Amino acid sequence: MKKTIIALLFITSFFSCSVEKENSVRQKININRDWTFTFSEESDDFSSSKKEGKWEGVGIPHSFSIPYFRSESFYVGYGWYQKNLEINKDWLGKVIKLEFDGVFQVAEVFLNGKKVGEHHGGYTSFQIDISNAVKEGENLLAVRVNNIWDAQLAPRAGEHVFSGGIYRDVYLNITDKLYIDWHGVAITTPNISTEKSDVKIATTIKNESSQSKTFELVSQLIDADGNVISELKNTQTIEGNNTGEIHQETKDIEQPHLWTLEDPYRYHIQQSVYEASKLVDQKTTKFGFRWFEWTADKGFFFNGKHLFLEGVNVHQDHAGWGDAVTKAGIYRDVKLMKEAGFNMVRGSHYPHHPYFTEACDELGIFFIPENCVWGIGGFIDEGNWKSSTYPTKEEDWEAYNLSAEKTLKDLIASNRNSPSVIAWSMSNEPFFTSSKVIEPMKKLLVDLVDEAHKLDPTRPAMIGGAQRQKVDVLGDIAGYNGDGATLYKNPGFPNMVSEYGSCVTDRPGDYTACWGHVTDGEKPEWRSGHAIWCGFDHGSIAGNMGEMGIVDYARIPKRSWYWYRNYFRGIAPPEWPEKGTPKGLKLFADKTTIKGTDATDDIHLNVQVLDENGVHISNSPEVTLTIISGPGEFPTGRSITFKETTRNDIQILDGHAAIEFRSYEGGKTIIEATSKGLKSAQIEITTEGLPKFEAGVTPLVKNRPYQDYRWQKAIETGTSVKVSDARPTRTNSKGTKPASLANDGHKWTKWEAVLEDGALWWELDMENFYTIEEVNILFTSKTKVIIELTSSVNQKDWIPLESAVYNTKETPYLEWKIKETTKVRFLRFTFKQKEKTLSIGEIEVFGNTN
Repeated sequence: MKKTIIALLFITSFFSCSVEKENSVRQKININRDWTFTFSEESDDFSSSKKEGKWEGVGIPHSFSIPYFRSESFYVGYGWYQKNLEINKDWLGKVIKLEFDGVFQVAEVFLNGKKVGEHHGGYTSFQIDISNAVKEGENLLAVRVNNIWDAQLAPRAGEHVFSGGIYRDVYLNITDKLYIDWHGVAITTPNISTEKSDVKIATTIKNESSQSKTFELVSQLIDADGNVISELKNTQTIEGNNTGEIHQETKDIEQPHLWTLEDPYRYHIQQSVYEASKLVDQKTTKFGFRWFEWTADKGFFFNGKHLFLEGVNVHQDHAGWGDAVTKAGIYRDVKLMKEAGFNMVRGSHYPHHPYFTEACDELGIFFIPENCVWGIGGFIDEGNWKSSTYPTKEEDWEAYNLSAEKTLKDLIASNRNSPSVIAWSMSNEPFFTSSKVIEPMKKLLVDLVDEAHKLDPTRPAMIGGAQRQKVDVLGDIAGYNGDGATLYKNPGFPNMVSEYGSCVTDRPGDYTACWGHVTDGEKPEWRSGHAIWCGFDHGSIAGNMGEMGIVDYARIPKRSWYWYRNYFRGIAPPEWPEKGTPKGLKLFADKTTIKGTDATDDIHLNVQVLDENGVHISNSPEVTLTIISGPGEFPTGRSITFKETTRNDIQILDGHAAIEFRSYEGGKTIIEATSKGLKSAQIEITTEGLPKFEAGVTPLVKNRPYQDYRWQKAIETGTSVKVSDARPTRTNSKGTKPASLANDGHKWTKWEAVLEDGALWWELDMENFYTIEEVNILFTSKTKVIIELTSSVNQKDWIPLESAVYNTKETPYLEWKIKETTKVRFLRFTFKQKEKTLSIGEIEVFGNTN
């Protein structure tokens, strides 16, 4: 089978980080400031008053887990948010909607004690219409949030953390009753070349009045300098309480300025709706001219030229703030990957903040957004985020399918106009599904691919993490993780390695690449690209498995980041700090001005340890940052203390620590860095905007001590489970049978190995840390064999676990009870025998998460 996918479009609409009004008729007001929050029981009702409870003043973005520092466990339950919402008299009679960029994972919204809506799903934006519930003046907005695992809600599993909260921005949108719908603009460029291109615009208009409306839609194509390139006008009538769609098409645009990685140039479409010559709505949508092609045999092409995708996977959470990240923090993330030389980001493994795509568009880096159909190995049947990807109970299938489809629709609707988006990923490793529901899981993937084609016929649908259960053939592109890079050579359809690497290391780490199953960064002609796992350290229910980033959790690059920057861009690494005698501290930030008081902007604050000559050294004494005066907060409150530790904690390593600082009031802030016996350092930060901070009047944020939920019973480790099925494998066998046949979950398939000089090894990467309890081997050849079992956490240092001389003629099934209780990620089985071939039906490993 050979597939070629050609895409001829892109574009998207995004909203300003800090501007409250889009124009004179449509308002988009950020309401991140001045919320209160309390944890609660399921039975609590705070929809109309605070009643009882320990309420805390907070700002949005907010997470249940703040402050969070990569603990594998987290609070699971309910939380209430409240805010006084001021409604202007002039807004009454208009359409008033709340817009949430992301709430994990169930939100119930109340206004003045009345329930006005709810949303299920933790990763996509949604709106709640409050037009008929508001009153002039003060209104009490209350939101009850829970992050409880739901068998019918995607994702059911995943190697991340699932903290609750209103963790993305919140807006109040006010429009006329005749308006351009939310995500209601789709722009394509179906006939594009370097010489010319047309532009097609599909616009959805809503009429929420009871009367018929006749209006004119004027769409102007405008370049980056403000020049109007083309203007289109259409008149249409829409009946009351109805929706209409208008299709417009420009004549050929000569010599369009193409969007490229080096020159991410964008145009925009400004659309105005006139009723009886009166402007009633106006909306601007950015887009860029470009095209691309995925091929089965020649790889990826962009704007007519071959290009290999050097990609990186990223999660969304940051040190201290967890998932509650500012837009500025998102921009820094994308910029760090761009500066290292990567040209593509995979949005692992769920829809990211809408602004993430905007940052990719602006900086010039490809983006593959991903749906949250997600699996993790070693699963239990039901109960938490280690469960089967697909529901094991038939009564949950329909609701789960709808959840996955709804998330995909929302993902595509909000990002379809982006020039950086080159494919939609349906999943990550969905094959981690109970064997009894493999077929329904596959049918869901097929349905998602079909839905993606309907919603956006210009981009292909990828199956991410497609290296098992033959799910790679279900989409337009196969994304292979881990050993999929070696199992699927030239598969006959467009493909890439969606994850390689997976090297666990704390900062600073080694100055080296982490190629994993991608041998020395190989680039076969038929492969479109590959993406390292991963860009940043992140929170993980698998603990230290979150330390695979080339940048640490505080957004300080590890030495591997510098290796990739040198590899891609030829920039030599800096001198590494060495041990010395600490004398002082250096305090610096990526900038010293925060624009606005709505927490869409922040600063990245760094502190380094210096010797007597002012040189950065690797000594890591305890360091405290304290707000001496002025507004603002760290995730821990008005101060934060860093300690040298390899635990998931508030770290200073290699003489360097960092944290993000934000402020919800305007004014000047003095921050001081101190350490016992060392010269202190200060920095001044200015936050622009209102309200101004008033010393002695403005309430100060309270201290928020770090709670490590690992030591609390938040998520159970569970009983021993099989942790070997479908995990990546390696071998030195010269045979033609893939090593994955030994752990495919089927005893009737055989791995037939060829020994090299009388010895053979087979290696298993469990992609997590486990305490191993039992190992079983089913031999399908009759022989006398010496077996040695060793373990490792880093694939370098190997520790003997068991050894035996075994005669498979007497019994083909070897059962080992493992006495050693150390942490294990990799297992290596070494076989020695006289015969040159060895046949194994299955290798099974059972253990507990360590």
